[in-house]
Amino acid sequence: MQQTKLRHQQGITMTEDSNLQYAVLAEFNWEPSVDPANIGVTARNGIVTLSGHVGTFVEKYAAESAAARVKGVLGVAEEIEVRLPFGITRTDGEIAAAAVERMAWDVVIPRDAVKIKVEAGWVTLSGEVDAYHQKNAAEREIRSLIGVIGLSNQIVIRPRIDTRNLSDNVMHALHRSRFFDANTITVEANGGHIHLTGNVHTPHERRVAAATAWAAPGATSVQNDLAIL
Repeated sequence: MQQTKLRHQQGITMTEDSNLQYAVLAEFNWEPSVDPANIGVTARNGIVTLSGHVGTFVEKYAAESAAARVKGVLGVAEEIEVRLPFGITRTDGEIAAAAVERMAWDVVIPRDAVKIKVEAGWVTLSGEVDAYHQKNAAEREIRSLIGVIGLSNQIVIRPRIDTRNLSDNVMHALHRSRFFDANTITVEANGGHIHLTGNVHTPHERRVAAATAWAAPGATSVQNDLAIL
């Protein structure tokens, strides 16, 4: 009785949890890069837990992204295991060699800026780049490699530009977008760290605001505290 009362006080009911679970499964069926056959989904108080196994890390990433974009999802606990299809093996050396080659072909990633370490299929990226899109590009190249079971992106962003007008630049970019009301978002910047506060109407608008902030030259981190009304 106490637990049921608490759940109602929090505004989340068992029916809402079931609806959220169904919505996430429906999104998996809609997403072509995800095979939901071996993925389990549970929901509780707006937190979705994913379990089971998939054949590639890129599918694992796609499943987490698909769940996160469903309306009503407040957080995603991701417990999916990557299991290579039967008969396929990749040594750490092979994964590392493939990762180095993939990075060399990507013109966005500064040459020799990213270091790669592979241990039991888990890839760790380190080094320094000038902008977030370069850090993101490095991670994107690794996700689709066969044999990768996990990824830790520890690349540091060290921009070589003046960040004194960073908050104004981000605010101007937000004002140009049709998604945002200029009076509902506040942007603060300290060095390359950007802090977003205020409110938006949808999870999509919240993600777009963060992406806009990350795109600003000089951004090294984004703290997104925008509330959804």
